[in-house]
Amino acid sequence: MRRHFDNALAATKELVKTFTYESLNNTARFINGVSALLLAVFLGRANILEGAQGWELRPKFHGPRFPRWMKNGVSSFNKFIHELSVDSDPSCMDYSSGEDDLDGIYPASPSSHGSRTSRTRTCINDDWHWTNWMAYIFSWIFLPARFFLAIPFLFFRLFNICGSRASSDPRIPSLRKFDSFRKVHTSKDHVVHRTIDRRRGVIEDLHLAIEIFIEAIFDMFHKAAHYVFSPSVAFKFFGRWFSFLGDGAKDNDDHVLNVSVPTTTLGDNDPAPTTRNLSFHHALNTDARTCQDFITELGYPYEAIHVVTTDGYVLLLERIPRHDARKAVYLQHGTFDSSLGWVSNGVVGSPAFAAFDQGYDVFLGNYRGLVSREHVDKNISSQQYWQFSVNELGTKDIPALIEKIHEVKTAELKICQPDEETNERPYKLCAIAHSLGGAVMLMYVVTRRVEEKPHRLSRLVLLSPAGFHHDSIFIFSVGQYLFPLMYPFLANIVPALYVPTRFFRMLWNKLARDFHNYPAVGGLVQTLFSCFFGGDSSNWVGVMGLSHYNMNDMPGLSLRVCHHLAQVKRKEKFRMYDYGSTYANMEAYGTPEPLDLGERYSLIDIPIDLVAGRKDQVIRASMVKKHYKLMTDSGVDVSYQEFMYAHLDFTKSHYEELLAYLMSRLLLVEPARNHPFSHKALKLKKKEQASS
Repeated sequence: MRRHFDNALAATKELVKTFTYESLNNTARFINGVSALLLAVFLGRANILEGAQGWELRPKFHGPRFPRWMKNGVSSFNKFIHELSVDSDPSCMDYSSGEDDLDGIYPASPSSHGSRTSRTRTCINDDWHWTNWMAYIFSWIFLPARFFLAIPFLFFRLFNICGSRASSDPRIPSLRKFDSFRKVHTSKDHVVHRTIDRRRGVIEDLHLAIEIFIEAIFDMFHKAAHYVFSPSVAFKFFGRWFSFLGDGAKDNDDHVLNVSVPTTTLGDNDPAPTTRNLSFHHALNTDARTCQDFITELGYPYEAIHVVTTDGYVLLLERIPRHDARKAVYLQHGTFDSSLGWVSNGVVGSPAFAAFDQGYDVFLGNYRGLVSREHVDKNISSQQYWQFSVNELGTKDIPALIEKIHEVKTAELKICQPDEETNERPYKLCAIAHSLGGAVMLMYVVTRRVEEKPHRLSRLVLLSPAGFHHDSIFIFSVGQYLFPLMYPFLANIVPALYVPTRFFRMLWNKLARDFHNYPAVGGLVQTLFSCFFGGDSSNWVGVMGLSHYNMNDMPGLSLRVCHHLAQVKRKEKFRMYDYGSTYANMEAYGTPEPLDLGERYSLIDIPIDLVAGRKDQVIRASMVKKHYKLMTDSGVDVSYQEFMYAHLDFTKSHYEELLAYLMSRLLLVEPARNHPFSHKALKLKKKEQASS
């Protein structure tokens, strides 16, 4: 009787699982099909998907070609990495199903074992502002989704509570099936921190939630039937269970949420297992890889330097170090970006790795503007943190980062501070900047020259730099009139633009995975983004999936930066922030009007390379030419180059010709000579030679 019941229960369970699984799959296919039909409606928009580098409706089964700039001088290790990437192309994995993603187990390497805490952010108590209201409203809207996503973790917690109580007493049977489930998550915990994206999407999470829910329900019926068919076992179990509760055993809830699991890491000197805390949020399987993870997983060295600005902001300066190199390059990102953008394309497609392979000491800058609000004042409010414009980025952040590079390089090369009158340095520093980072670097050079302070740079390469925006798309033209009117009201409600709350950032992170699993849906989102930005064919869906948009942190955009850009567009001049009153401007600049940077391009004393994209609709080529014309009229040593690129293609695409161009620009700067030692350093060197 019991055997027949178990067989019927097992058949029913498989039937229910198959029905729900296929229903969810058919729903997802239906959504994907509707998206494909909507894509067909966008007549004349096919070029948007074709021009998006890295975006295809079908997966590709080949790796990128070995670029020209890496054929000479590249290490044998990087050749091995390239061959490995050809054999196992990550693009194939982007379109793999949820079952394929769970097949392999990838232990973490020793280099990335400590990267999880490398950028741990300080938790700050938020004030009750717009994000809390938004979270409260959307929490009710997305209540069904949150319920289904929480099902697996709710049952995981529930059965672990029972299992932990039972495990303390050998007389009480434990739930072995859910112990094995916990082991699966333990072994998979490192997967999301690899250079290959192995996260689950929302659909895959729903699959997992439904399967665990069905398993839990039928396991309950199975155990109930076991006790019904074996009354003696039931009486013994409940008797022991009640006697166990009577012993005064305390609740073990905290132990369940943070389970200590013995683990070990391949490559450790001591292979003995060590205790690692498995938190409840590890099972969410989001992509939280940092710039350090990308660099170290590919075998490159890594260093992190924390820099504090004069107004208390804590910045992260990351580095791929060559300590003895006399040529260095500084890479500065743009809006809604971070240093991750310079390394996210891997060995053969990232400017940072290209420069390092050419012998450069590579520095990756991050200016202020993170949701985690890194500041020396741990209690700083959201409104106070986000009160900055482009001025602060160019006059506080960049000077602090460049001076830290100067301090580090001079100390490493064991040379005294250079004579500022002759501007001699033991190293040559070039800078590459993209989008808003280009405007920030121009502001930095001009203001340092106005203040008669050294800027430490030898060459500046600007990829589609901001600064002039009067020739722009429709949405920006509307914003230049509406935003100044709405800014006084919005500034007290919405201090910055970013995805609020950890839940919605997790949802953003997982939806980016679904857009790759369901190409028609991703193609529709790609097309909508492209239409919103005036037909710019950048890989918007691919950028959404970058791991710096994770549930713990993400780069944001200050509302005052938006106000500053609206002022620049309306005045048709590249100038500093207008505080709105003569008194405030006099206090900040000493003049009633903000400083016009374009009129002071004659102060620039280093070569400038301007690069524009013919398909760039965010910052059009005509606006980059505006920089070029003003610099040419001012006598600046400037060059201009155009490529058939969209705005994000400069940092997020595998374009060989762009990397070759960047390396050719950097090689125009000769490295510093080795002989300008100070007398003290020369005496120390002679003394060491004599002693040897």
